[in-house]
Amino acid sequence: MKNFKPTKEELREAVNHTTEDLIDHDLKVLFCGINPGLYSTATGFHFARPGNRFWKVLHLAGFTERLLHPSEEHELLESGYGITSFCKRTTARADELTQQEFVEGGRLLVKKLEKYKPQTLAVLGIGAFRTAFEKPQAKLGLQEEKIAGVNVWLLPNPSGLNAHYQLNDLAELFKQIPK
Repeated sequence: MKNFKPTKEELREAVNHTTEDLIDHDLKVLFCGINPGLYSTATGFHFARPGNRFWKVLHLAGFTERLLHPSEEHELLESGYGITSFCKRTTARADELTQQEFVEGGRLLVKKLEKYKPQTLAVLGIGAFRTAFEKPQAKLGLQEEKIAGVNVWLLPNPSGLNAHYQLNDLAELFKQIPK
């Protein structure tokens, strides 16, 4: 497992870059985060900040046989899972994004769903989904409406900043997604 920690300079420079989608055709699940954070962009890997619980939750929920390090993210594709985000712009916090960025991100996400045709879209961020698709009443779980013919699961963001959900609570919610 690669041990990495970006320097302060690399973190400052990260705002000028982004993280590429981890995506392929006919995935079982496409996970959609909000946007890349500084740590992820500086390292080049999704959900790379040490406090982010994404990789732990995936393992606890049965998506991976072992706990993957962010630098091993390519192994998700081999299992039929991918990662994208609503917004490509790198920020320190998601609240730095504008409503227009979310709406535009939602439009681009629909195009990705039409092109790649995953079985399920798992959105990791209720506020991002509500804003992007103008669904202010959306609740966690399977959504009634499909997007581009794809089933949509709405889940909490696994960021360590999201204190509303503990690790085991997140894992239980993620377990509900068909694998």
